[in-house]
Amino acid sequence: MGCSRVVSVRPRLDSAEAVGVAADSLRAGIGAIQSELDVSAAFPPEVEAAAAAAARNPRLPELDRTDLALVTIDPPGSFDLDQALHLARDGDGYVLSYAIADLAAFITPGDAVDVEANLRGQTLYGADSRVPLHPTVLSEDAASLLPDQVRPALLWTLHLDADGSRTDVEVERALVRSRARLTYQEAQQAIDAGTADESLMLLKEVGQLRLLREADRGGVSLPTLEQEVHIAEDRWTLHFREPLPVEAWNAQMSLLTGFAAASLMVYARIGVLRTLPDPDHRDVQRLHRTARALGIEWPAELLYPDLIRTLDPSHPAEAALIVASTRLLRGSGYVAFDGETPAEPRHAGLAEEYAHVTAPLRRLVDRYAAEVCVALCAGEEVPGWVRASFADLPGVMQRTGQLAGRYERMILDLVEAGVLHSRVGETFEAMVVSVNDGEPTRGSITIREPAIEAPLTSPSPLPLGTEAQVRLTTASIEDRRVEFTLQ
Repeated sequence: MGCSRVVSVRPRLDSAEAVGVAADSLRAGIGAIQSELDVSAAFPPEVEAAAAAAARNPRLPELDRTDLALVTIDPPGSFDLDQALHLARDGDGYVLSYAIADLAAFITPGDAVDVEANLRGQTLYGADSRVPLHPTVLSEDAASLLPDQVRPALLWTLHLDADGSRTDVEVERALVRSRARLTYQEAQQAIDAGTADESLMLLKEVGQLRLLREADRGGVSLPTLEQEVHIAEDRWTLHFREPLPVEAWNAQMSLLTGFAAASLMVYARIGVLRTLPDPDHRDVQRLHRTARALGIEWPAELLYPDLIRTLDPSHPAEAALIVASTRLLRGSGYVAFDGETPAEPRHAGLAEEYAHVTAPLRRLVDRYAAEVCVALCAGEEVPGWVRASFADLPGVMQRTGQLAGRYERMILDLVEAGVLHSRVGETFEAMVVSVNDGEPTRGSITIREPAIEAPLTSPSPLPLGTEAQVRLTTASIEDRRVEFTLQ
């Protein structure tokens, strides 16, 4: 199905949907996973105390931009709101005002909150559990861009031309006030109905232009579905969801800011970038062979990013090719530099230099990278504590990124086993989306309802990119393991 194994939560679903599993057993399983990985949502008392004191006494900037009619757009139930935006016309172009939560107003380098954040690296998400990067008194309250609250922020001002290309960028500290906390669905409905204000309507206009610029430069966006956990009272179910268009438009604003940050740092030869190497030509050739085997036409003149954009994850063969294409997007990392531009600064998937600066409540590196940009725009020296972080920061982010991925996978495996544990022996309609290298009798499938992605075995080679009848042979909550065999 070409799904994205993202464990997100929707609070309520129709009772007619697939039978779920009682929450108690799964929450116990999540507790076991946290113990196994040695992670905890709880913070040491001294960290909580330092965060509470900082929340009461933030360092506020002088610049007041509470006049901007900013809004946040996030999944339902989100309180760790990093980003608020406002768009306006600027002659025949546009101006994006993008406010990012400013943790430097609350955290002092070397204090208890800072030390703990450098251990955690990033927030871990899974089902209804969360292991936050910062105490919630900051991440979900004092530092969060909650509606109708005056907050310290890093205010990015990006000017775009009529084609949506960036022409200028500035970032400075300012007080801001969000006007509304919108969900993706609320924003999409308002835009579709034509009832949204000009700023929100421009999000569609500029977002579409930025998607065109992404295609022009050869960026890759996989057309995936999200695997979600839905919670209704004490029952959990799994479903696939196709992201709304507004999610892509909103993501383009974050990417635009990350590109601008990277350009500032590369020009000044100091900062930290998110990188991805160019795909190995052998992997591209392999993808060509896979497309031929699946019966998918791939014109010789068409680059693989352009082909990927044409694929539909609801078609078995195309879903299999989407899964196969993920091999070309492996090897992402971070590189810090001071005085010399990195040898390989680009993010190949985005086809441009890129930096993480828009999610400091949830990701450690964003705070450091943003401080570099603030200093550069102000014509000041980059703080010594930022420079000192460069030796360890890429490693911290790599390690904790792997931990975050493992945490998500383990919880999703647990929920899948829980949803299926009473259905062992049943037959399901599935799509065969991958076959193991050198072991053609083993691979993976996706099942639409309930939304499952799981291993598959067969006595004979698996039919990649086809629909198939599969039988559930194992669903163990204790082992967090689900297995199917081909009928």
